Amino acid sequence: MSAPPLAPGLYLVATPIGSARDITLRALDILASADVLAAEDTRTLRKLMEIHGIALGDRKILAYHDHNGAAMRPRIRALVEEGLSVAYASDAGTPLVADPGFQLARELGAAGLPVTTAPGASAALAALSLAGLPTDRFLFAGFLPPTDAARARALEDLASVPATLIFFEAPKRVLRTLKGLREVLGDRDAALCRELTKRFEEVRRGRLSELVAGCEADPPRGEIVLVIDRDRAGADEGRVETALREALKTMRVKDAAQAVSDAYRVPRRDVYQLALSFGREE
Repeated sequence: MSAPPLAPGLYLVATPIGSARDITLRALDILASADVLAAEDTRTLRKLMEIHGIALGDRKILAYHDHNGAAMRPRIRALVEEGLSVAYASDAGTPLVADPGFQLARELGAAGLPVTTAPGASAALAALSLAGLPTDRFLFAGFLPPTDAARARALEDLASVPATLIFFEAPKRVLRTLKGLREVLGDRDAALCRELTKRFEEVRRGRLSELVAGCEADPPRGEIVLVIDRDRAGADEGRVETALREALKTMRVKDAAQAVSDAYRVPRRDVYQLALSFGREE
């Protein structure tokens, strides 16, 4: 059965981060039906379409990346204004996440042109699900600056964020980055996730100091996501109480106590008793 025709607009298509089968049926329909295709890496998209038996036919695949974005955005915008459907595919994962598609989607959206997404794989969320760290609140911070001084300044800004932190990193820089994380953030719990959904997928969990030692003994290869726990030293009684009151607005006492206990690593029984005391106050 052929894919349904597409309305004019820009379609942001998430692509697999490793296994080629990690793509949605809707994404395949869009790739099969779009009038024009655009990709950060045209070779990667061609290969993905070949794997899934999607014929390119006489359609074009436009290269859209950091180096030609300024020139290509007006061209893609003109295609949509002419009534065509354009599918933009990330090199790997979700478009606009560490991806040059942000300005494209923003410009077309600001012009009142249709922009929609076919969501799918995301390395950041895959790593978060495997890290064994709290998922109730997280911050994706992308790639840290390459120089020590700039990286330290960026980490100082993130040090007090009450959320699990997620970073992308290259294997050649990961050891230096882990040392910088330990120096600025302290010896927090963390996870190093590499080659997610690929043959050599690996997750290393432990304190930052343990991950540093592990990388010195066995340097990791491939694409890496670092997941870092929030600051636990600042989990004082006041912050726990504030978090608990917020949780009780939408959760039962038992569930709220469990959520706050997991987030701040304080005994669940203590949090539960604190929640009961709120009721007695009222």
